[in-house]
Amino acid sequence: MSGPDQPRWTHVALPTGDLDRSIAFYTTHTPLVVVERFSDDMGESAWLSNDSQSETPMVLVLVSFDADKGGRLGLLRPFAHIGIEMPSRGDVDAVADRARELGCLHWEPRDMPGPVGYICALQDPDGNVVEFSHNQRVFELVRKHFRHPRT
Repeated sequence: MSGPDQPRWTHVALPTGDLDRSIAFYTTHTPLVVVERFSDDMGESAWLSNDSQSETPMVLVLVSFDADKGGRLGLLRPFAHIGIEMPSRGDVDAVADRARELGCLHWEPRDMPGPVGYICALQDPDGNVVEFSHNQRVFELVRKHFRHPRT
């Protein structure tokens, strides 16, 4: 097993008052899956990642400290958010429809001026905002900036 050969952005860590509920939210509404779960005498955590990004993984670390269980611990709000770029407007609309039914839609789908694109947002069980976008072009522009060969 070897580590990275250069510094890499690897994860974002968020506290949660209910780890299982947060895992269910992220594995239902995003392309994230559970990579690993951990526990110690202070609480438990889970690492979630997109299984189709294993070459350049980014992990969402959800941490539930025993002392904070049951609280609503969201830090990313009202505008701060995690962003997920979707392949189509229809994908954004489908996420919004499902979230509306479940009562966790934070922003209705809308067109925003460039470079934002077409977006909606959900709130996770702790109140953190998760944005879903189409035509924001983050993936494309970053790859182009660094002249990735598959762009």
